[in-house]
Amino acid sequence: MNIPQQDITRLQELLTTSTPLNIVVLSHFNPDGDAIGSSLAWRRLLLSLGHNVECVVPNKYPHFLGWIDDVECIHTFKDSPEECARVIAAAQVLFFLDFNSVTRLEGLTETVESNTTATKVLIDHHLQPTPDYFDLMFSYPDSSSTCYLVYKIIERMKGTDVIDTAMASALYVGMMTDTGNFTFSNLSPDIYRTIAVLVEKGINIPQINVEVYNSHTENRLRLLAYSLGPKLSVFEDGKAASIALTEYDLRRFAHQPGDSEGFVNYPLSIKGVLISAIFQQTHKFIRVSLRSRGDMDVNVFARRYFNGGGHKNAAGGKSYQSMKQTLEYYRQCVHEYFVELNVIEN
Repeated sequence: MNIPQQDITRLQELLTTSTPLNIVVLSHFNPDGDAIGSSLAWRRLLLSLGHNVECVVPNKYPHFLGWIDDVECIHTFKDSPEECARVIAAAQVLFFLDFNSVTRLEGLTETVESNTTATKVLIDHHLQPTPDYFDLMFSYPDSSSTCYLVYKIIERMKGTDVIDTAMASALYVGMMTDTGNFTFSNLSPDIYRTIAVLVEKGINIPQINVEVYNSHTENRLRLLAYSLGPKLSVFEDGKAASIALTEYDLRRFAHQPGDSEGFVNYPLSIKGVLISAIFQQTHKFIRVSLRSRGDMDVNVFARRYFNGGGHKNAAGGKSYQSMKQTLEYYRQCVHEYFVELNVIEN
């Protein structure tokens, strides 16, 4: 990952002011570990530069991220729309972390778009951002996480001395969760050197693992069992899988934000499965999450069939049809895609 010096210089010039700037750090709907970790780490960096900083997300972060330092400072638009609108309207700089289009803010989109004077800076690792919207972009799809990208920017701007234990922990959470605990792709030798620096800053890796992966509710475990039992379908001669969760299913197990995080990955543990999807019904639409292995590109799949996108092996989208129609459509799309890629014969 080669970040041009001219972009670092432009960012430094933007943040070097005689008076504090009003800055808002934004991240996407259903914020995950990378979204929350990068936002809080970047907030600490901006505070160290003397600026006034607020973090805003569209809806609540998962409960297993509630231990991270300063997480209580994050404003949630769903819970306090007026406060979020106030701080966004006053912002002189808006940072967009871990998402590539303002539409990913969902209900918060209109509020953000109403601020037409703020400088807009993107820091993200997703494919195909909307370049015309941003004044400065740090867009690196080859980065394994936005937290890793944030670390590299901080390293270039201020060196690693500015990183304290709290910032290091937040950065590690994003790097860990977005790589599946360092089992996915884009794992360069440098990311392990980065982790070594974070360890030197005092992070407690065993405790972080406990907080993120082993601090769930009984309902969450029962929902997982239900998802991998009667709600799991495997088809196309064992090469594709899906999990379908209706609103009733989610209410039955008292679903909370983050409870189904990672469920979509489990079918990929079945030998031969190349693509996995989980469909979660809301009162407005069905949220689609896609995962794949190897050269099976679900970013292309999501963009073509579900008006979404993401990464090569992790993407998402939406369906506005019924669950039955969505599942039938998904099976048809998978078959068409497999034929196109010569995975199966027509």
